[in-house]
Amino acid sequence: MKKVFILQFVLLCALSMFVSCKSFFKLSTADNATGTPYELVLVCPQPEWQSELGDTLQSVLKQPVKELMQYEPMYNVLRILPNNFKSLTRSHRNVILVNVSPEIAEPGITVQYDVTSKPQIHITLKGPDTKSLAKYVSDNRDNILYVLEKAERDRTIAYASKYFSAPLREKIRSTFGMDLAVPNNYQVRSESDDMLWVSQEFPTASQGFFIYKYPYKGKESLSAEALVKARNKFAARIPGPREGSFMTTTNKIVDDTGMDYMPFIPEHRPLLIGDRLWVEMYGLWEVENYFMGGPFVSYSTVNTQTNEVVTIDCYVYYPTAYNKEPEKRNKLRALQHLVYLADFPATDNTKAE
Repeated sequence: MKKVFILQFVLLCALSMFVSCKSFFKLSTADNATGTPYELVLVCPQPEWQSELGDTLQSVLKQPVKELMQYEPMYNVLRILPNNFKSLTRSHRNVILVNVSPEIAEPGITVQYDVTSKPQIHITLKGPDTKSLAKYVSDNRDNILYVLEKAERDRTIAYASKYFSAPLREKIRSTFGMDLAVPNNYQVRSESDDMLWVSQEFPTASQGFFIYKYPYKGKESLSAEALVKARNKFAARIPGPREGSFMTTTNKIVDDTGMDYMPFIPEHRPLLIGDRLWVEMYGLWEVENYFMGGPFVSYSTVNTQTNEVVTIDCYVYYPTAYNKEPEKRNKLRALQHLVYLADFPATDNTKAE
């Protein structure tokens, strides 16, 4: 039921884009959108900002990213007053405009694209008073976050589709029977007949993924326990900085007292992307025999042509000790978005069962 509601919401947003686009700003596709991924300009008058509406907007947009242990907000919110909404801020990639007026009959939303720049998403939240609009935002928080996330994801997909590595794409296709366009700034670190490790390295960070496959033996192959076991088997092939060190999945963390440990189990849920069923799992990774770790998110599906489980396992290393600003969110999200490009030959029609 929830999926149907989200779909209806998106369709209404798309309709409003065509109906009311000209009533806002003149379309200008010549200007490139400004801003960084997951940064958002919120145009909101001071009275509304200091009301329950402002509190609700912050609680929705700044809620923690669930895949990370350390706090990072879903969006970096740049709140400005309406009279400052000009020049660069008007061309920002993500814009939310708050409009409260007694002349407005009921709370609502308008979603538009490429209004003053490209690629851009422009959301207008409108209502007769702050109380009713705050309730509307709270009730529709999942839908608002959905259209924002989809806009960010579509940008990543557009870039990867244009600037992909042809040799890497062919290597993935021949090894796993999967078509996946990966940006050409990623490099292959190691490969075998059942695993491919790819990453982008920075002076104090690493952003990468490894793809692996193994025989599918029924639904139990996609259980949380089986996925962790498989992950550890293949992650052990990724070496750490010290001899004898290797990647593994974190299974315990320090408790609230800081004096003892408690079990830590990765989150696990089915996820439908297009008509293909994946299993998403996210948690923490660490390096055996070395102090190093970070977040991971994996996506597993079944290639029915080969009767194999295929997993795309995304990870980020970005220690705050060397980096003043937390940026695990952007690096991890960029990897997660690539999964939406994954496709299998047309003869493999795995559907959700």
